[in-house]
Amino acid sequence: MTISAIDSSSPTPENDPHYQARIDLAAAFRMAARLNLHESVANHFSYAVSNDGSRFLINPFGRHFSTLRASELLLLDAHDETSIDQANRPDPTAWAIHSAMHRNVPQARCVLHAHSKYATVLASIEATGLEPIDQNTMRFFNRVSLDTGFDGMGLGDEADRLTTTLGDNTILIMGNHGVMAVGETIARAFDELYYFERACETYITALMTGKPLRVVSDGVAEKTAQQWQDYIHRVGLGEAFFNEIRVILDREEPDYRL
Repeated sequence: MTISAIDSSSPTPENDPHYQARIDLAAAFRMAARLNLHESVANHFSYAVSNDGSRFLINPFGRHFSTLRASELLLLDAHDETSIDQANRPDPTAWAIHSAMHRNVPQARCVLHAHSKYATVLASIEATGLEPIDQNTMRFFNRVSLDTGFDGMGLGDEADRLTTTLGDNTILIMGNHGVMAVGETIARAFDELYYFERACETYITALMTGKPLRVVSDGVAEKTAQQWQDYIHRVGLGEAFFNEIRVILDREEPDYRL
């Protein structure tokens, strides 16, 4: 594939100190589309480029995940309410949810919100989380937050409430809505989103069989969850996965870097 030129006024590696973050976030959008974690031109990913979370990158309104480029991501101020009024603006719910998260939960540097199929199914049934039936579901044992206060689309008070329900976890099941994954890096957050959707797929599919579930004890589930955490940090699982995502895209869709 030939990489076409872009407008010289656009952010570039030479004039934007956050361009690598742009590349990584664009890669997350492209791979999310490949994995069918997206929905129409809705859903939104963001990454805070400032330590206090106030300045963050996010996708512009009306763009499909599969077409987004690094230079096209918006750089917004979480405290600037006029961001929603600019010509090149974010989706209203994206602004509400992500500006609230970056204002109130600065440790969540990367915030990925999706309506992925199986996580959304889980958010739509009377369940407090995932029962520990395989290694992937055990990864999230007692490590998922659940918001049960859905009161309409993610605007205003709805967005602010979400920031109080995540706690120290990296996954928030947004009841009657979808899922949010957060992390200190784009790679870590994407790994959480990917594995949570896989865990939900196994769990929902198991429920669909109508057969009794082979649920392990709390002790085994907690042991496995801790082993997961040790493994993730020791080998850099999320970073290794994300590096391969960039390798694939560099070979097949290199224009994501533009």
